[in-house]
Amino acid sequence: MVWAVSQQLARGKRTRIWGGAFLCWLCLMLATPKIPHSPKHHLFVDMRNFLGVPNTLNVITNFPFLVVGVLCFVLCLQGNFFNISLRGEVWGWALFYAGTAGVAFGSAYYHLKPDDDRVIWDTLPMMIAYSSLYSSFVAERVGERIGLSCLFALLLVAFLSTGYERKYNDLRLCMAFQLIPSIAIPGMTCLFQPKYTHSRYWLFAAGAHILAKFEGVADRKIYRANRYFISGHSLEHLCLAMVPVLFSVMLMYRRMKFQRLGDYKERL
Repeated sequence: MVWAVSQQLARGKRTRIWGGAFLCWLCLMLATPKIPHSPKHHLFVDMRNFLGVPNTLNVITNFPFLVVGVLCFVLCLQGNFFNISLRGEVWGWALFYAGTAGVAFGSAYYHLKPDDDRVIWDTLPMMIAYSSLYSSFVAERVGERIGLSCLFALLLVAFLSTGYERKYNDLRLCMAFQLIPSIAIPGMTCLFQPKYTHSRYWLFAAGAHILAKFEGVADRKIYRANRYFISGHSLEHLCLAMVPVLFSVMLMYRRMKFQRLGDYKERL
């Protein structure tokens, strides 16, 4: 009887999650105009060339992504350094750190010569990382099976969104996808009880993500404010690299609060 009730509640939560995601997508496509590629999207204020590397600071500020991504990917698979209790969470966190490492290569490649053809290698690794991060959050707060279904579904949506951008020259889906961590995660934090301690790091990371986006928008103003030392876009890279660092600290120090009945049943 208890198992049947828990399964019914899990299905209800799953329906609400996918129903909310579909409504957000529908509102986005109906309420916003098409956002095509523009040459202005590839114009960054800091175009300095050091040691023969074009757009040097925008390229080398991606290096922290590589360090954090590779190191934490290995630690995640090792199994005894991070406090991860569910197999579904391991998949999600491992892909998150793999996507973070991919951002280093993709973003650096794009910033060497920013154009419409290279931007896909900048956005796709980020979307993979965001998909994995959100599915890890769902697995922790809602249930392992729902988290895994979110992982595979969001990865599919990430590739479809990238293909849509390339075919129809419309950035709306990719831009919306990058807002998932800073909107959906804080919202769901209020709806679902955390299974682990140190859950406030989810909000810290969402705040760092929002700050990074503001730095990217204020690229030129920040560059002028610090007397042309570093641009807002380069600071955006460094601030975004703090997001996986914050999550790594959370994974190291968090402890289990309680075992969800749904997770126990899914293991049986």
